[in-house]
Order: sequence, then C-alpha cells, then structure tokens
Amino acid sequence: MAIRIVKNFFKRIFLNIFRNKKEIKLGFYGPPNAGKTSLANRICKDFTGEEIGSVSKIPHETRNVQFKEKVEIEYKGKKLVFKMIDTPGIATKIDYEEFLKFKMKKRDAKARAKEATQGVVESIKWLDDMNIVVVVLDACENPYNQVNITIIGNLIARKIPVLIVANKIDLKKANIKKIESAFPEYEVIGISAKYGKNLEEFYESIFKLSKKIK
Repeated sequence: MAIRIVKNFFKRIFLNIFRNKKEIKLGFYGPPNAGKTSLANRICKDFTGEEIGSVSKIPHETRNVQFKEKVEIEYKGKKLVFKMIDTPGIATKIDYEEFLKFKMKKRDAKARAKEATQGVVESIKWLDDMNIVVVVLDACENPYNQVNITIIGNLIARKIPVLIVANKIDLKKANIKKIESAFPEYEVIGISAKYGKNLEEFYESIFKLSKKIK
C-alpha cells in the first residue's frame, strides 16, 4: 500500500512537470496594422531578448506566419512556455492600389498584394493549431466591420479561448468601450504595445485562459 502511494505521488509530480513545460500555441490575429507584430515583439523582447518580426506603416508588412519557440513567460511567480505565432493581417479585400499610396512601384504593389492575399489564407489555416488566440484591434478604428466579424466567427466555430486586445490606448482617439460593446462575450484588455502599457493585465488574462485549454 505504501509503495503504491509513493508511486502515485511521483507520478503526479512527473505529470505536473510535463504539463508545465508543454508549449502553449499562442496566436496573434487581427486586421493589418493593428499592432500584432508590435505586441508579439515586445513580449518576445522582454522574455527572450529577441523580436519576432519587422513592423512598418505600410499595410501587410507581415505576409507569412512567423513564430518563436519556447518563450517562457513568468508572471506572479508562475511560468508558462509559449510558442508565439504572429500571423498576417486578415482582410476581406486586398487591392494593389492600396500600396501605391505609399509610393511603391506598381510591380512591387501587385506582388505585395498577391503575397498578402496568400498570407490571409495561411492565417486562417493556422487557426486549427492554436491553443489561445489574441485578437489585436486598433482602439482608434471602428470595430464593427466585416474583417473583425470574420475573425471572431472563425474563432467561435473552433471554440478557441480568445482574448481581445484594444491596442494604441496611448492615442487620444482610442475608444475601448466601443470594442467592448462590439464583442461583449469576450474580455477586452486595453494596451499600448508601443510603450508597453498595461501588459501586466494582459499577462494575467493569458494565464487565466491557459487553464481553459483542453
């Protein structure tokens, strides 16, 4: 009897260690230029010293899924290991003329539009691999649009734990309440990825969501 108790004790310890070291696939989704890569960069830089990708004012800078393995995040004495997955911005329509406004050559604009379109398809495919999804929205933009509905609809269908981030709260036009009204069924955290504002609340929500992973 005593031997069985000891075996069960060590079995529980082993299972807890394995569970804690398992990588949680954390995906960053949202429309172009909402700040997905900026947020992922800040988190990766804080905990690994390295960024995940480049950012630009030109839409669809991220046109391929990019990720960083084994990002160990520590919050209030607890640690979780994440695979950070930064995805191309979701858009229902991508027109090469959009890029001409940024003084891109027509040939380059068409190539970028094609790559961005492929990136959207890739982003949706990757949803099937996610454990948690952070939907990053620009707090200065109207959240009631087809892009956001498409993203949320795909997440609802897959029953993936979701956290909505209202980014750019450092700007005067930011309106978190509007995003909260648009998606009342989800928790909304206001942050500034640029200045690292309110990330403590972000980490707390991510750690809570990690408990919902099946």
